[in-house]
Amino acid sequence: MADDFGFFSSSEGAGAEEDPAAAFLAQQESEIAVIENDEGFGPTDGESATAPAGQAAPPEPAGFQNGGATVNGDVFQESNGPTDAYAAIAKADRLTQEPESIRKWREEQKKRLEELDAASKVTEQEWREKAKKDLEEWNLRQNEQMEKNRANNRASEEAFLKESKEETPGSEWEKVAQLCDFNPKSSKQSKDVSRMRSVLISLKQTPLSR
Repeated sequence: MADDFGFFSSSEGAGAEEDPAAAFLAQQESEIAVIENDEGFGPTDGESATAPAGQAAPPEPAGFQNGGATVNGDVFQESNGPTDAYAAIAKADRLTQEPESIRKWREEQKKRLEELDAASKVTEQEWREKAKKDLEEWNLRQNEQMEKNRANNRASEEAFLKESKEETPGSEWEKVAQLCDFNPKSSKQSKDVSRMRSVLISLKQTPLSR
């Protein structure tokens, strides 16, 4: 029994003195820690807890110590409710806003459209005023022409009535001839009235003697 206990105790002592697997893992963890320090990433809580003895844990970045993270020079604090969420969204919108050239183009287009609208309104008003003026002038000319026509019609009517009331001997056939159309042009569908026309003309020139 003593030999057995001695055997186990000696084997445990030899294993505790040198373990190749543990030494390899410790070396790998040390190399990973060095790489992370070079890249700027600190160890997590789990990694710091399992860091091998005798090695100092690498310092954490200032961003994580202050409760935030630094990405591309912008510090994003941890979300502490809706206010922080809205602030993060607003900052993301500012970061993803459209370029200056597009914004300038939009402003120029907006200004140009406003100028075109103003010019079109001015042109429309000018057309309305011109149309109103033309309509007034047309109505004035129409009224003047109608007044002239009325005056001519009244004069013609008065002259006709005056002539019809006059009873001058020998002027009867002349009055009849005035009511007739002696135009030689005639359509093919009308009757031939050339003989009647010649009779009336002869009576007008040489009335019948009583």
